[in-house]
Amino acid sequence: MRELQILEQWRKPFFAACTALLLITSGCATPSGSDDQGPPSATGSSSPEAKSDQATTPKAGGKALVVGAIPDQDPEKLNRLYGDLSAYLSKELGVPVEYKPVIDYPAAVTAFKVGELDLVWFGGLTGTQARLQVPGAEAIAQRDIDADFHSVFIANKGSGIEPFTDLSGLSALKGRTFTFGSESSTSGRLMPQYFMSQAGVTLADFKGQPGFSDSHDATIKLVEAGSYETGVLNEQVWNSRLEEGAVDESKVQVVFRTPAYFDYHWILHPDAKAEFGNDLPAKLQQAFLKLNPSDPSQAEILELFGAEKFITTENSNYEQIEKVGREIGKIK
Repeated sequence: MRELQILEQWRKPFFAACTALLLITSGCATPSGSDDQGPPSATGSSSPEAKSDQATTPKAGGKALVVGAIPDQDPEKLNRLYGDLSAYLSKELGVPVEYKPVIDYPAAVTAFKVGELDLVWFGGLTGTQARLQVPGAEAIAQRDIDADFHSVFIANKGSGIEPFTDLSGLSALKGRTFTFGSESSTSGRLMPQYFMSQAGVTLADFKGQPGFSDSHDATIKLVEAGSYETGVLNEQVWNSRLEEGAVDESKVQVVFRTPAYFDYHWILHPDAKAEFGNDLPAKLQQAFLKLNPSDPSQAEILELFGAEKFITTENSNYEQIEKVGREIGKIK
């Protein structure tokens, strides 16, 4: 009996010491159900502060490079495009790459500004807006077509507007119903409005208020259906939809192709270099430039982007976009 009492007296302090040791070595881990994670972000990830904490050991911890894009086309197509691209970049960079969609153009700019997105496919205007709010942000690559980009004005054939080649012909839009794409679109609003102003056409000249369809695909369908007599969109999307047979050419046609300007481009957040290395811009440029149309999987990415190849670019290429953006009040 006495032996049992002695054993019991020894057992309690022994297990207490073991418990204390386990707590010390475990680092007092926070329970998985803890609410101490910050509010959800616009892209569905944790707050920028939480993101920074998670990125202290990026390569060992599997921190993902987060890619985003302006939602300028059908969401299903965008998910496919950026899913394929993320897999390609992950392989080339040797780090996880994750695509996070955003709800609209301003959301893409905001998510980049607060650091929720590391690498974003922007249009000329949104890219300029984003860079001006994030010192150190870099334009690193664009498609071959983006150094010589165009918008196309389209018209419902029932409107009676015939194709023209001179900028002054845009006066035919006066007194017509008209739709842009997104309010922040370079090819679907900014540059078309600039070219209209050169032709002496103002927003007050349209019949009623101009529409904003929110995407190039929607602009085609609205003008095709006759909901608006005229509209304007990205030339690359127009050509792509023609090739797919998705446009009823008996109802809608191009009436004017604008002069050229710089447009879409990839922009890298400066914080990404701290997380993935100062050579990240060069590695990304190399990955984009080596996309090869002779490789079936890479050719599909290029086709989805509507390009034959990617080329390098730089911030100074978008000075005209900034100037026009300030003129029409889209950049303060």
